Order: sequence, then structure tokens, then C-alpha cells
Amino acid sequence: MQQLIDNYDFKGKKAIVRVDFNVPLNENFEITDDTRIRAAIPTLKKVLAGGGSLIIMSHLGRPKGVDAKFSLKHIVAHVSKCLGVEVKFARDCQKADAEVAALKPGEALLLENLRFYAEEEGKPRGLAEDATDEEKKAAKAKVKESQKEFVKKLASYADCYINDAFGTAHRAHGSTALIAKYFPDDKMFGYLMEGEIKAIDNVLKNAQRPFTAIIGGSKVSSKLAVLENMLEKVDNLIIGGGMGYTFVKAKGGKIGNSLHEDELMPEALSILEKAREKGVNVYLSVQTVVGNEFSNDSPTQTVPADNIPDGWEGMDAGPKSLELWKDVILGSKTLLWNGPVGVFELPNFAKGTLKIAEYLAQATENGAYSLVGGGDSVAAVTQMGFAKKVSYVSTGGGAMLEALEGKDLPGIAAIRE
Repeated sequence: MQQLIDNYDFKGKKAIVRVDFNVPLNENFEITDDTRIRAAIPTLKKVLAGGGSLIIMSHLGRPKGVDAKFSLKHIVAHVSKCLGVEVKFARDCQKADAEVAALKPGEALLLENLRFYAEEEGKPRGLAEDATDEEKKAAKAKVKESQKEFVKKLASYADCYINDAFGTAHRAHGSTALIAKYFPDDKMFGYLMEGEIKAIDNVLKNAQRPFTAIIGGSKVSSKLAVLENMLEKVDNLIIGGGMGYTFVKAKGGKIGNSLHEDELMPEALSILEKAREKGVNVYLSVQTVVGNEFSNDSPTQTVPADNIPDGWEGMDAGPKSLELWKDVILGSKTLLWNGPVGVFELPNFAKGTLKIAEYLAQATENGAYSLVGGGDSVAAVTQMGFAKKVSYVSTGGGAMLEALEGKDLPGIAAIRE
């Protein structure tokens, strides 16, 4: 049975908390962005304030085994500083019995990187490139079998389990989904997970009308399921970024050298047809800023989105597209934004994406509910200083995408079961 963190009595209990401390480190192993650490602090402080002790677990990067550069020892001092207590460190997440036993109420212990063990993800490692299907199958079965012991050991450290790692909620990993079954009456979401779930429910289940989704990014293939699911939910669908040119070309437009996926043009037309049947207004780019090379210093011109000259490619949304989209955004009561509308990583072609951030902040100030998810969208809102001017900024890219596709996320389902 799922518990609520605000109602749970942590006094004298050990809580094992799955967080997402997969933070970027520079060559000196210094944290360059501690957003994910700060996001988990309220949950961790709640346990300590309630008289409990903390066992914190996370992954870092994609190690193929034990690898010092992916050790969580690099972040212990910063986590201690953020949490306000000295965080102890266990050098092996599977051999931490002594450190766990020594924990007193109000104390915290960080376990070493979970992904040093193949059992965390449940995928075999070190297979020869020419391994047969039979060998692959046997290796997978072996890891799955040892995964049970891996999870059982983690669970043995604690009296209750908290999942506060939304960034990995879409993965059925040992520490995110499988461990929950060891705590049938003592499992719960942390504050970050609660916030993420509520934000997603606000747009997918409880949206006020009109509801507008702004979906951008480079490829239709990565957002096809999102677009399909959104057609069931929204009144307006704004499609921008590189993926928009597949739609423009499918409709007979001339897109020059712009990024597109010919094989997905039938799906693009199908989405436009379904939208028409459902009464969903689709807004593509009508004007685009083009460059004749993929470079920040490329010469530019502004042209109709369906009449891009040969040798030129769409790099950013043009002023007429932005004006059109602005009216739609400001007329909405619920807003979801995932993906940039231009080549955001090149400053000269980030203007359109930054404008969308501005419009969302304005609409939110006018009373709309706005959810922003996806790396570049989040970066744009943060860069503009608007992170606190929209309703919610999601911390999970892949998890957010799968939720928008309408999928059940294993890390959420495991707590609710």
C-alpha cells in the first residue's frame, strides 16, 4: 500500500531513498549543475527531521563496471553541504551492512554508484560481439537471476522505501521498480516525484481548456507517439523545430536542405488528418530563418516555411510563425512544452525557442497552467530566468516523454501497486 511522505512516521526508521544524482561533472570532477541534487533535498530533509536515518542511492553516468570517474564519492561533499549534515559514504552498494548498522537517527549515508553492478539495469555486460542469440539469452537470464539478490540486499538495509528519481521512473531497474515489492506497506513517492506526477496529471487528466501542446525538437520519429497521444488531449498543437519540416514537405512544401524524414511523411499526413477529424488545430511554422550551412555564423535570410531556397536549411522559427504561435499560447489555459523550435545549441538560432519561453511565462502570469519538459525547453526557460515564472519545470527528459506518450512508468506503477 502506498504511503504519503507527509503522513509517514520516520522516527527510529531507516529510509532507503532512490534519487537521481546523475549530475554533470567537469574534468576535475566538480559538479557543473547541481539542479538534480537540490531537487531531492526537501525529501531527504523530511526523513531526517522526522527522526529517521537516510540511505541514499543513485546512479551516475553509464559505467560498464566499477569505474573511478563515475564514483559518487565525487559528490559526497556537495550533497553534505546541500543537506546540512555530513553524509557518510559506502564504497560498495552491495557491501554496506556495517555502515548501515552504524547509522543513527538524523544521519545520512550515500551508497556507491548502483550501475557499477549490471544487476541494477538487469542487462548483461561484456558479451562478445559475435555472441550467438543463445549466448545472449543465457547471459540475460543469468543477470536477471542475480538481480533478485542485488535488490534483496538493497532492501535489507531499510524499513521503508522512497522513490524520488523521476528521471529514471521510465526504467524497470532494480532500485526504481523491483525494490518496491519488499516494502508492501512502507513505500512512497518523495516530494519531487509527487510534484512531477501531479504536473503530468494536470495536463493529461485535468487540463483546463483551451489546452495547447508545443512539441518541437529535431525528429518526428522521436516524438511520433507523443503527437499521437496529444491528439486525444489537446485543442491546439504547435509543431516546431526540425520535425516541422517533415510536415511541411509532406504537404507539398519546398524545404531546401532542411532536416526531415521522408519515410515518416505518411505518418505526418495521418496526424494532420486525425487532427482535422478530432477538431484539433495544428499550427506549423509559416515562416523560417534559414542558413546556408549548419553553423552559428551562417548567413541567414527569412523566408516562407514552405518555400525554402535550394541549398538553404531551416534553422529557427521566423517572426510570423512566432506571432501566430504567440496568439495561440496567450489564448490558452493549459500549456505543455517539449522541445525547441530552432537549433537552440547555436545562439544565433535560439531566438525562437527563447521567445516561446517568454510567451509561456506571460501566459502563466495571466493564469494559465504551464508544464515545461525536455532538455532544451528547460534550458531555454532557465536561461531566460523564467523557471519560476512557469507552473512546473520537469526534471526527467525520457520519463516525461514516455508519460506524454501515455505509457505507465514502472517506477510510478511499483509504488502504486
